[in-house]
Amino acid sequence: MAKKIFNRGAEALIYFDGKQVIKERTPKSYRLPELDKKIIKRRTKSETKILKKASSISNVPCPNESKKEGIILIPLIEGDKLSEKLNSYEKKKQIEVMKKIGKETSKIHKEGIIHGDLTTSNMILKGNEVYIIDFGLGSLNGKDEQKGVDIHLLKEALDSKHFENSKNLFLAFKKGYESLNKNESKKVFEKLKKIEKRGRYKY
Repeated sequence: MAKKIFNRGAEALIYFDGKQVIKERTPKSYRLPELDKKIIKRRTKSETKILKKASSISNVPCPNESKKEGIILIPLIEGDKLSEKLNSYEKKKQIEVMKKIGKETSKIHKEGIIHGDLTTSNMILKGNEVYIIDFGLGSLNGKDEQKGVDIHLLKEALDSKHFENSKNLFLAFKKGYESLNKNESKKVFEKLKKIEKRGRYKY
């Protein structure tokens, strides 16, 4: 099947090939070739490791092995991209979806996995399940501060793309997040408050 280009990002070319997504980190002309190869190899290895760990505990597609350096093969999740579809759902369904997002986020955070770009652009609803995708900016061994930043990014995305119901959507997310570990969640949301306070007084 012919490759269908989905996105050209700053770091990688993403395209479809049958039932999988291929993420290919592309060389940068401004970097020395040997350094460029090392950076591509390190970042690809890091993202693959994060995806494998996340997929074992949450609704995250598990990557397949690739013999070619700089490439990650990821099963294609066919469903609704939430940045485009969430607003069209009935209010009750919106709340249910946000609770699911909260639970899935809590699962990865509990294991120290940070997404790095936690927005509805990186979430897909397939049937009754929410899948989190694209951990290109992710990291492991995250602390409460990084978890708070993840949630802050999602809150900003809700205020921007889903502003008509953003407060209720975030409360639903919080409820889902807290449902798995209330004590740990409390620490994360306390960090979130501090992050938001720093943002308000930054300028």
